[in-house]
Amino acid sequence: MTPPTSQITISPHNQKPLVTRIYPSQSQLDDVVKRSSVAQSAWARIPLKDRLTIGTRFVEEFQKMCDEIPLELTLQMGRPVSQNAGELRGTLERAKYMLSIAESSLADVSLQDTDKPGFRRFIRRTPLGVVLVIAPWNYPYLTSINSVLPAIIAGNAVLLKPSPQTPLTAERLALALHLAGLPENVIQVLHLSPPLTTFVIQHPLVNFVSFTGSVSGGHSVEQTAVTAPGFKGVSLELGGKDPAYVRHDADLEYTAAELVDGAFFNSGQSCCAVERIYVHEAVYHTFVSKFVDITKGYRLGDPTKLETNLGPVVSVASAQRIHKQVKDAIKAGAKALIPEGLFLKPETGNPEGTAYVAPQILVDVNHTMEVMMEETFGPVVGIQKVCSDEEAIRLMNDSPYGLTASVWTNAEKNPESQEAFLKFVDELHTGTVFLNRCDYLDPALAWTGVKDSGRGVSLSKFGYDQLTRAKSIHMKIKTS
Repeated sequence: MTPPTSQITISPHNQKPLVTRIYPSQSQLDDVVKRSSVAQSAWARIPLKDRLTIGTRFVEEFQKMCDEIPLELTLQMGRPVSQNAGELRGTLERAKYMLSIAESSLADVSLQDTDKPGFRRFIRRTPLGVVLVIAPWNYPYLTSINSVLPAIIAGNAVLLKPSPQTPLTAERLALALHLAGLPENVIQVLHLSPPLTTFVIQHPLVNFVSFTGSVSGGHSVEQTAVTAPGFKGVSLELGGKDPAYVRHDADLEYTAAELVDGAFFNSGQSCCAVERIYVHEAVYHTFVSKFVDITKGYRLGDPTKLETNLGPVVSVASAQRIHKQVKDAIKAGAKALIPEGLFLKPETGNPEGTAYVAPQILVDVNHTMEVMMEETFGPVVGIQKVCSDEEAIRLMNDSPYGLTASVWTNAEKNPESQEAFLKFVDELHTGTVFLNRCDYLDPALAWTGVKDSGRGVSLSKFGYDQLTRAKSIHMKIKTS
């Protein structure tokens, strides 16, 4: 079979073609990587203060685009247009923060206080070289900025491969960087087929791969990098099955509203979306009732309309997979609390025949069901009753994933609840533990996961560590 020569982006809400991008030939791609390597050598010699000036201009140029992007993003991946400004604000917040800490994060590490007379020692952070960033479609600006901007500021060149679902997002980022004054070829956008992606990962001039996506995609990237010549660094930001625990003393009005948003925002298509909730038996029925009431107020429909707050998932295939997971859970004994008829509209038709998925809440669930163990990536949440903190911890950890977890309790007024939360911090096997919030990345904190949620770090000062290598300098000043 002849390999594809191009990719077509299909809009989720109407299943119509949006944009087409032509794949390069392998020889053209080889030339792109070589140009990137040459550009990186020159870029690394640019003083950090000048790189930061370009980074600041990038923020200004990207800000100018923010009125044009929301509808464009909705047409590519289906999130309601009214919600896209949040991703753009987050992108700017992360960019500004990573710029603000660049000098301290990339500065030489002095050992002057412990140097012996006649010696000087320090550690310098040096760029890795050419960094390949493989970005997902669900939060394409947020996830890309985590690696793209710090990699460039640290002195690397970047090859940015967007998802075929959101090709215009990478082109926007590159345009803003070029308008800001970034030299040619320091960032280049690549639209690639899987075989061409393999070619780039294995290219000897590509030094590091930053991948955000599915667990299966992460395994593929890792295996491809392992078989490449030399030893190539790989960062993997993968999926999650993120749990929440509602303690007996939680503020239920606040908690229910926050967790509905954490479960259903962007149709649940977030690696750190809340996908399973454990509720103390003392407040279980009250919490579930409030959660259902809030969910019934959602408006599923055309994402280009301002009144819509729940759009389609990314594809018909994804919708079918989500429907199957729900049906399998119900067959195994789960109870669905939201009648799909509540969300039927002319533009959505029969949800099972489109990319539209109505929100669903499942109770009477357990860990023999896939819906409580494997990533759903859709507007579905399972709620399970527990009798103690200890049972909640055991169930929250009973997962192949470990990205984030949240605990909801009255820690502000109750010292016992504060102590209980700190026990969760120590015992939960996750990269982030939240108290009374969820589904948020603070750029000052390291974003990382354990188990099948991946490895590596983005954001915070540790994000710069990942995109540089340590070079030790040992100077003997006096020789007599």
